[in-house]
This record gives sequence, structure tokens and C-alpha cells, in this order.
Amino acid sequence: MTVCITVCLAAESPLTPDVARLLAQSDACAAALYPAESNHMLAAEALAQPHVLFYVARVAGEAAGCGALLVKGNAAEIKRMFVQETARGLGLGRQILHHLEAAAARSGIHMLRLETGVASHAACRLYESCGYSRIPPFGGYADDPLSLFYEKRL
Repeated sequence: MTVCITVCLAAESPLTPDVARLLAQSDACAAALYPAESNHMLAAEALAQPHVLFYVARVAGEAAGCGALLVKGNAAEIKRMFVQETARGLGLGRQILHHLEAAAARSGIHMLRLETGVASHAACRLYESCGYSRIPPFGGYADDPLSLFYEKRL
């Protein structure tokens, strides 16, 4: 049996009610895995700033995943990569990541970096399979045994 799923990935405001629910799910997922001091998520208001490119993946019209680029010159940090539990296994994470990379390239960004947690095994597999390499802490991040850092040159 073949199942066709329509996914729409587009820039959206992080301040809408359905995106707020998605971000709340992301927060709860991270809080279940890591202590507060090891969670480095941007709030919706920070995601709405002009130097942030925020994208939502919708499945059948419902917000099912998201990701953002925090732009810093010709580099950007990937933030808020998340796919809700009911949409996992559909390849949304990979689609969101490829969309972020394409948006970065169009914006003249040459390097992407990110922080994720050691217990986020699926995320680590995704990043590594897409060409991201482990690096030491960057920017304002401290060395945290619960954090992993990745980089990819575009």
C-alpha cells in the first residue's frame, strides 16, 4: 500500500497559536530529556526577530515540525529543529533540514552550526547523515557533557 502525504514547508510567524502549540511540545520533549541549564531554545518572540528565518512544516494543514536559522553574518545557527511525535518517521526532519540549508545558501550563508543533546539520537543520526561534523562548543555555549555541537560548510 502506498500512502502519499502532502508536506508544505514555508516561512511563517512563530507567534501563531498552532505554532505556539508545536513549540510547547518541543519544550516539553526537551525538558523530559535534559535539565533546564542544558536547554538552549529560543522563545517564540526571539524567533520572530528579523535576523531569524523560521519555517514550519505542515502535514494536511497541521503544524507538524519546524526549524529556524539564527543568522550571524555569513553563518547561521540552526535552532528549534523539531518534529512532533505523531509525524515522526515521515522524513520531515530531513526535509526541514534540507529546506534550512537551501534557505541559508540563498541568503549567502556559508556555514551552519547547531547544538543538540546527547540523548537526541535520531537528531544526531540525521545531522551526521547530512554531512554535519562534530565540533567543540561555539559562540556563547559552555562545555556541557549533555550537549553535542555540529557544523557544516555549504
